[in-house]
Amino acid sequence: MKPPKAHILVVEDDPAILNGLLDVLVFHGYAAHGEADGALGCAAALQGQYDLVLLDVMLPGMDGFTICRQVRAKRPTQPIIMITAKGSEDDVVNGFKCGADDYVPKPFSLRELMVRLEALLRRSGKACGDVTVEWGAIHFDGLNLRAACADRVQDLTRREMDIVVYLFQNQHRIVSKKELLMQVWHYVDADIETRTVDIHMLKLRKKITTLNPDAEMIETVRGEGYRLAGLA
Repeated sequence: MKPPKAHILVVEDDPAILNGLLDVLVFHGYAAHGEADGALGCAAALQGQYDLVLLDVMLPGMDGFTICRQVRAKRPTQPIIMITAKGSEDDVVNGFKCGADDYVPKPFSLRELMVRLEALLRRSGKACGDVTVEWGAIHFDGLNLRAACADRVQDLTRREMDIVVYLFQNQHRIVSKKELLMQVWHYVDADIETRTVDIHMLKLRKKITTLNPDAEMIETVRGEGYRLAGLA
């Protein structure tokens, strides 16, 4: 018998969705464990060893945002995909602020979910390692996932660091959203409709501005994508 491709925790209180997700994951070769209660799901995520956590927002016992914050505090590199019933921009932003790597709004297609799940698993297998980027006065530290400028420091997510590294490696040209989805998020189908790139860019730019209010590091080229602005 082949070993499972990855161990996945599903925290979802709807029995039909939970059982359906577990069946689909097992069918695709993953080991899957489910919890229907938020507090139990949080305990499982903190005590177990999972390659990825699928986390609903609305849960009994403890909501998904709280779980995500607690897991991220204890396990900074834990891959997390949040599932939201509302799919509103506020929920998406809150999910990313809590530390989620991606989100899937209900109702979702299993195909899209599996594409995102597999992309995140591939992504999580590539640590930033000791990569560093120097942009003007800002130092990006991939080992510790931090950015610093003078005496100011900002924590980074793995995704934010990878965005910086990819744009820096391709600093002499424009990088499209589709290319970022394929090369940074590792999406197989980069034509999926998503605002993931926009939201991550917004958060990253806010952190850069906090470090250096005069820095305009990432330039948006309307209709084309993004590129690094010239060094100050």
